[in-house]
Formats: sequence, C-alpha cells, structure tokens
Amino acid sequence: MQFDESEIERLLTLMRWRRDVRHFRTDPVPETAIARLREAMTLAPSVGNARPWRVIRVEDPAIRAAVREDFARCNAEAARRYQGGQRDAYAALKLAGLEAAPVQLAVFCEGEPVQGHGLGRQTMPETLAQSAAMAVFAMWLAARAQNLGLGMVSILDPARIEALLEVPPDWRFVAWLCIGWPEFQDDTPLLHRSGWQENDESGWQTR
Repeated sequence: MQFDESEIERLLTLMRWRRDVRHFRTDPVPETAIARLREAMTLAPSVGNARPWRVIRVEDPAIRAAVREDFARCNAEAARRYQGGQRDAYAALKLAGLEAAPVQLAVFCEGEPVQGHGLGRQTMPETLAQSAAMAVFAMWLAARAQNLGLGMVSILDPARIEALLEVPPDWRFVAWLCIGWPEFQDDTPLLHRSGWQENDESGWQTR
C-alpha cells in the first residue's frame, strides 16, 4: 500500500498532538475504544516477533489505592533530589492522573518469552524491553487518534508494583498507564508550559 503526502501530514499532526495526560474526566471509556488500543499493541513491532508485553487491567480499588500511595512516596523522594527553586518547580508539576483516570493498565515485559524462540535478542536482550516500549507508544497514538488521553506514570517502585499484582518472577514492570477523556485539550506540553524542559534535537547526528 502506498501513502500520499496528506496521510504523512495527518500522522505527524497526530504525533504533534500526543500528550502525556494528567487531568482526566471520570466518564467511562467504551469497550470498543479499549479494544482498538489492544489491537494497536498487537500491531507494534517486536524483536523476533516475541511480543513480550504483558498487560493487566487494574480495577481493584485496593490495588489502585496502594499504587497512589506508592506514587506519593516515590514522588516525595524524587522531590528531595532537587534544591531551592527547582524543588518548588518540581512540586508544582502534576505528574500522575491516578485519582481520576477510569482505565488503568499495568504493563510488564516477560524476560524469556517462548514466542520468537530467542530470535534477535541473544546479543541485545534489552530489545525485549524496547519492544514493550514500542507497544506502549503504538497504544498511545491509537488513544490520541480516538481523542482519548493517556498518561504514563513512571514514578513508582517497580518491585512494589510487581508484588502488588503478584506477577511471575520474570515479568519486569514497564509502565503504569492512565487512560480516559482529558479534561481539556492543550496545545503546549506540560513541561514546555512550566519551563521545565523544551524539545532538544541534538540527539540526531551524521558521521
């Protein structure tokens, strides 16, 4: 299949408007929309077609409360790394939507999946985690295309999350995803608006 310039621009527009959403309405998300997110993950690339991501949809109020507590503890520890005005700036950032997001997913990466038979990861086993990350990004774009917000919570203790959800020993925590309808549309990312960090294109080099 061949794509034209208009479709390329639509893809780039979708990516420009992708946001790490923290402010959610509590309205339920239709199961049809969640099914599309799941399908997007299945379409993501993975090393040796290993498809190592493992997703748990968390609805148990007790587990959600425990995750919020863990976030608060980890966030307080992270704040202590900063000094003076930067600590105040950090404290002002809203870094999770755990209170309101109606859909919450815990994503893990299986350490030795049978799928793929080890293809492509013998010298670079980290490609399994990279594959899981690409699946998360595929879901992120699919969420934005449906006008859903998605926020990734990384300020958590992986060992605590693995214990809370009683996952197998070789599953490693990748991300906690909050999904729902955003309270507002924002044309400026949070970290830009707060002055915390602008985009930097220095990662692209030619040699």
